[in-house]
Amino acid sequence: MKPKHALLAVLVALIWGVNFLAINATLQSIPPMLSVALRFLLVIFPLIFFVKPPKVGWRVVVALGVAVNAGQFGLMYLAMHLGLPTGLAPLVLQAQVLLTVLIAMLFVKERPNLGQSIGIGLGIVGLVVVGVGRAQVAPILPFILGLAAALSWSIGNVISRQVLRDSKVGASGLSLVVWTAAVVPVPMFALSFFLEGPERIGFALSHIALPAVLGALYTAFISTIVGYGIWNYLLGKYSSAVVGPFTLLIPVIGIASAWLVLNEAPTVPELVGGGLLLAGVATAVIRFGRKPRAIPPTAAEPVSAEPAVPVGSR
Repeated sequence: MKPKHALLAVLVALIWGVNFLAINATLQSIPPMLSVALRFLLVIFPLIFFVKPPKVGWRVVVALGVAVNAGQFGLMYLAMHLGLPTGLAPLVLQAQVLLTVLIAMLFVKERPNLGQSIGIGLGIVGLVVVGVGRAQVAPILPFILGLAAALSWSIGNVISRQVLRDSKVGASGLSLVVWTAAVVPVPMFALSFFLEGPERIGFALSHIALPAVLGALYTAFISTIVGYGIWNYLLGKYSSAVVGPFTLLIPVIGIASAWLVLNEAPTVPELVGGGLLLAGVATAVIRFGRKPRAIPPTAAEPVSAEPAVPVGSR
């Protein structure tokens, strides 16, 4: 990879790592379901009037919008709202790489290679260490919701891979980002209305603090549009095996930024378990041994907003 492209990849990892600070800022004055609805409303307008729909069929667009956008971000925003630390969130979300391999193995009959099998084992041990550590000091529910967000993203990854692999019609990254984002606002506004209530919505919209506004703008424009614009550009020039490992920087940046800005010092179990999880992800994206019939997407191949979501999440 050329140095300038490597710098761009690092920039994307930085954008997506810091993105969790922006999410935290938004959640300080806007409830989670409403935050997700507003985020994707900002993503689609006005781009939806200028970007043509992807030629992959509306069922696919809706499925990806529900799994990758509504499911992933709805669960992750809720997890952070309920107490999942800002620095821990991107680490938990990286589990989507390993979950993608498992789902592809179970439902698409893709047999993982040696590196992926070892990576899954390391990742599971790491998640258990983090989960046990969290259960000792805080409610475990936010951690479980974070894993559910990673699972939702991984389901979208498998759907995307199958569709794009089997279809002879290509789809631009920006087109998928914008039109899958269009699936989110209406159901999320509905969920916000029934779960968070009209009074809370009205209060939040009439008392939005500046950090929440800046956070929402960052997640929509910088993280989603700029981040994915650069990422898809890099994926157009290099294979996912070359670009993918840069996503391992996202949890590191996320933990460090939360530590510096929010004074969220990671616990020893989080550091140990997180190290094992990242080692598992790194092992899973290194191609050695027998290759599977089709390589499932890694955090390097997100379909919509934010890493290994970003990216996302991101």
